[in-house]
Amino acid sequence: MVRQGSAKPLFVGSIPTRASNPHLPHYFSAARGFCALLIGIGLGRFGYPPLIPIVIKAGWFSPAQADFLGAFALAGYIIGAALAGLLSQRLKVAASMRVAMLTVVVGFFVCAWPLGFPWFVFWRLAAGTAGGVLMVIGAPAVLVTIPAEIRGRVGGIVFTGVGAGMALAGTVIPIFASWGLREAWLALGGVTGILTILAWNGWGGELPASSEKSEGGRFSWILFWLLLAYMANAIGFVPHTVFWVDYIARGLSQGIATGNHYWILLGLSAAGGPIVAGWLADRIGFAKSIRGCLAVLAVAVGMPMLWNQPMALVLSSIGVGSMSMGVTALAAGRVGELVPATEQKRVWGWMTMAFATAHASTGFLLSALFAKTGSYSSLFMVGALAVAVGCGFASLKHPIVHRD
Repeated sequence: MVRQGSAKPLFVGSIPTRASNPHLPHYFSAARGFCALLIGIGLGRFGYPPLIPIVIKAGWFSPAQADFLGAFALAGYIIGAALAGLLSQRLKVAASMRVAMLTVVVGFFVCAWPLGFPWFVFWRLAAGTAGGVLMVIGAPAVLVTIPAEIRGRVGGIVFTGVGAGMALAGTVIPIFASWGLREAWLALGGVTGILTILAWNGWGGELPASSEKSEGGRFSWILFWLLLAYMANAIGFVPHTVFWVDYIARGLSQGIATGNHYWILLGLSAAGGPIVAGWLADRIGFAKSIRGCLAVLAVAVGMPMLWNQPMALVLSSIGVGSMSMGVTALAAGRVGELVPATEQKRVWGWMTMAFATAHASTGFLLSALFAKTGSYSSLFMVGALAVAVGCGFASLKHPIVHRD
């Protein structure tokens, strides 16, 4: 006879459970965050640029109008980052996330019919706003519940959604467009709809309400330098996210198809970068990881100035995509270290607005610089210098002029 309690169930340990892996629920949370950023930014924001030449060719919009719609999406991202705090005060996290994700889905579906330029302006602005909300509310909602020992890895998974969307957009949109422009919009709506279903539940935890008196005041200088370093990261990201395909296609006379291949590589690298950066942060800390990633990013951004052979283009694409998005994940984790839970949503909202504003304004300034000089090298030089200065900012903890 077998004594009571001596029998063991078959296949023990063959299926991961919460008991065998206490961090499993946190990785499910990371998957939800991944889907949210893939919807709102990876596809909602970066899904439009590959469509620009297609809508122009189809005669839906002039080149100026098509580019203008892209600017509205970026403006919406800034608005969404600013409004996220107000929205979360009136809705629970789950409701805020669902409204934002559905806005992106509906925006893709309704753009399948060319109902005029104002119609598209509204929905591109709405999609950008939803992306800002998903970034500001979604990322802290996941990270605030994560134990410190795995926060880097989980944050890496969440922010991988941005780069994954870039790579996915560059890969599938030409396929969708081969079916027809209307079908491409509908297909994007279907993909984001499926992702929304996957990310619909599990947002039960609420972000702590902000207190009137911040508990993180003693970290104000560190946060200030982190903010400037994060803005430098945004500036360094511009030459590749705005001019990279054009530089390869026209500047190096390699054609649009080759330029798109490097764009996909940039997106794939942006997808993998946050995971690598998160793994690094769990071992050497967020602060050191940020400085290291910014140093590599500065080299990668400036590389095309001195070397433009295929290997250099590959290394630059990988370095910029992985390191820039890696810094984004690391910055979110660093905010979690420096700021109490009651302030994390507000501070990350500031960081997101600062990034978006720096990225947008630099895009306009570099466009003007290129129109005047016609030099791609000057664009890469500005980006590399900005990131190098940002690396210096990330090393500071006190005022530059400090009195004991």
